[in-house]
Amino acid sequence: MALAGLYRRVLPSPPAIEFASPQGKQLFREALEGGTMEGFFKLISYYQTQSEPAYCGIATLAVVLNALAIDPGRTWKWPWRWFDDTMLDCCEPLSKIKADGITFGKVACLAYCNGANVEAFRTNETSIDDFRRHVISSASSEDCHVITSYHRGVFKQTGTGHFSPIGGYHAGKDMVLILDVARFKYPPHWVPLTLLWEAMSAIDKATGYPRGFMIVSRVQKAPSILYTVNCRHDGWNKVAKYLTEDVGLRLKSDDVKDIESLLSIVFKSAPADLKEFIKWVAEVRRQEDGGVILSEEETGRLVMKQEVLKQIRETELFKHVTTWLDSEISLCKGSKSWDFKDELPEVAANICCQGAGLLSGKLSSPDGTCCRETNLTLVKANCEKPMTVVLGTVTTDGIDQGVEMLVPFSATEPNNLCDFDRVSNCKGMHPSTADVLTVLLFALPQHTWSGIKQEELLLQFNCLLSIENLPSLLQQEVLHLRRQLHFLMIDLNVPSPSV
Repeated sequence: MALAGLYRRVLPSPPAIEFASPQGKQLFREALEGGTMEGFFKLISYYQTQSEPAYCGIATLAVVLNALAIDPGRTWKWPWRWFDDTMLDCCEPLSKIKADGITFGKVACLAYCNGANVEAFRTNETSIDDFRRHVISSASSEDCHVITSYHRGVFKQTGTGHFSPIGGYHAGKDMVLILDVARFKYPPHWVPLTLLWEAMSAIDKATGYPRGFMIVSRVQKAPSILYTVNCRHDGWNKVAKYLTEDVGLRLKSDDVKDIESLLSIVFKSAPADLKEFIKWVAEVRRQEDGGVILSEEETGRLVMKQEVLKQIRETELFKHVTTWLDSEISLCKGSKSWDFKDELPEVAANICCQGAGLLSGKLSSPDGTCCRETNLTLVKANCEKPMTVVLGTVTTDGIDQGVEMLVPFSATEPNNLCDFDRVSNCKGMHPSTADVLTVLLFALPQHTWSGIKQEELLLQFNCLLSIENLPSLLQQEVLHLRRQLHFLMIDLNVPSPSV
């Protein structure tokens, strides 16, 4: 009786040498003696098989993040915090990755958003000698690892684009060990570094650019405090292109007189998805018996979030954004582009639903809903600083679950800006439209504003956008967003922010 499907593939050799073969074992022994297998042991300890045929990019990243001992800050299967490829969906919905895979830039952005330091290079941005130097450096250390994006066809393997980590290097043979995450298809194998370079140089049809490699290492603190770039929605690339290319062209063609008219040019013609481009990083936890008690660590994080909001609102740029929003209220009330859903209970209900899914180890359904919000209350936590905790009862698969969302308290006086934001009370709003637009302006690349014709206005606006004199926390937040934009623009072939 014939069996459906495939059981593995025969590894084409040459050019590859199977890791478990006598020759592969000899290469391993020699490389180990040469000191270029130090990173292997951490990687092999957390080596996993991709759970879907198109999950090679996120499976590779999960292996590397676990090997670097980075805490994901969220549960995999309660109560364990652990990286699994099914958890890495903050830059691209899993349904889309399952169907189409993931691009080079998105993997780099995912790594950065999940607490790693990333240096990403396409082959047209570096040289084979630099690549070899990075491979040797990472293979000689446990502190960083190389992820490679390449075309399988160069190795006479079936398939096209693929991601896998590099597990080691043999200096005498100039060969690298590829820990193939598609273990159902091919085992780990050695390949010539020069051939891997050729495979990485193949054009990725999804982007039109060469593939490449990235060096991933651990950072000692979370990259984001309050805000993050959101590229999970379909229109993110249109927004990125608009902000980095179209805005500059508009500024060249229009006669901009002052800051407020400049802001009108930037935002009044923006794609509707602009409102989804910068998101608030929420913190969700299970409800515990005995009332709301915040740990010292949780209180510290909320204090920092509050401070970031405070620092944003103390900038001169925020004052100009607020003035412009005030002046645009009557014109924008009917504009869909500015229909921000900023009311805290509405935002909280959605986040509590998402959080409940994460806490239970379940992913959101394709329509974005994983549960039903049934009860929502705002309370003040019992601590020295004014804190806000949103209590929600959500229902998932017929089971009620209590969740809490920790909210930085940042009251703003009610004024006509509240009407613009479609809410009746600004107090406790996170984030407000003005906050988001201000931090977005700070994060955009400097070349965006080069089209401003009036030198005095250009100088004035550049002074408003300068981050050199910003407080440390806000400066870090802006640099985080710039770094995210940098990785996303890798796939768009547009100039990225200087980072």
